[in-house]
Amino acid sequence: MSQLPVSPDSFAEFEDFKAILSAAGSRFRQRTLCEVQAGPHVFPLLTATIGSDDPEAPAIGFFGGVHGLERIGTQLVLDYMRSLLQRLEWDELLLAQLKSVRLVFMPIVNPGGMWAKTRSNPNGVDLMRNAPQSAEGRVPFLAGGQRIGPWLPWYRGPANSPMEIESTALLQLVKDELMSRPLSFAIDCHSGFGWDDSIWFPYARTDRQMPHLAEMFRLKTMFEQACPHHAYAFEPQSHQYLLHGDLWDCAYDQIHSPNIFLPMTLELGSWRWIRKNPTQLFSRVGIFNPVLAHRTRRVLRRHVNFLDFLTRAAFASDRWLPQGAARDHLLETAMQHWQRLPLR
Repeated sequence: MSQLPVSPDSFAEFEDFKAILSAAGSRFRQRTLCEVQAGPHVFPLLTATIGSDDPEAPAIGFFGGVHGLERIGTQLVLDYMRSLLQRLEWDELLLAQLKSVRLVFMPIVNPGGMWAKTRSNPNGVDLMRNAPQSAEGRVPFLAGGQRIGPWLPWYRGPANSPMEIESTALLQLVKDELMSRPLSFAIDCHSGFGWDDSIWFPYARTDRQMPHLAEMFRLKTMFEQACPHHAYAFEPQSHQYLLHGDLWDCAYDQIHSPNIFLPMTLELGSWRWIRKNPTQLFSRVGIFNPVLAHRTRRVLRRHVNFLDFLTRAAFASDRWLPQGAARDHLLETAMQHWQRLPLR
């Protein structure tokens, strides 16, 4: 992360995002989805896009900062944007990819929470528990989403009320920029769960299989073949726990055939950072983020391969998307691999 001067009515990641957009000029197309009130301050909910304007082109969405305390996810997306911007000066392969692929960035979904250093948004709502659907099984107490009140964590918001402005904006962006295309991916960067890094995919509300399980398994195996020494656990979210109101479940359930939408959550395991530096337990930010500079740099460089892999997979989708009998066989293999997934 670059070190920028930050005024009391802003925060480092927001200033960094603005600096990247300013340096990019017209190469990133900037858009303000809405404005978020946080105390006396107002933050625009910013997005940026680059690449093909063809509505049939595959697209990848990069998201971060859904939880205001999980700053490392936002930093990872911003660092990738900065890298792309530098590569545009010389990388002919990247320029060729961007003629056929669209990249969408929303690195700070919850600017009010990030400014206030809270997991929730300024209304006390956990955005990743805010969608209307409820889990089909037992969820962890409180952590699976609760409606007791915003004074407790993981608050879903009032029942039968509209979703929060940030949740609504994210889902609308996904609908307009991603799900409207024949093929799209989303990668949402979080932190805080487990010793190791994980890539989770729908569903979070049920242990039933997603309709595009075959495509997700093909993506997984291609990545393992390309990067055999990766350290991700690649699995459905439901293998860890169920939860109410997951935004990616909500988005995925709105996909219309024959379009393919593959949303993923990159969950950066923070327990390893805490084990190496136990004093982080006494800091709300430290629980979810590496504190020491060298560990932050290690995280930022560790995941570039996967982000680049997604852009290449989208670019070459005609060469790997399964069809016909091959897809049926792949689906059987995927179900055996993730054995706890029952039929829909």
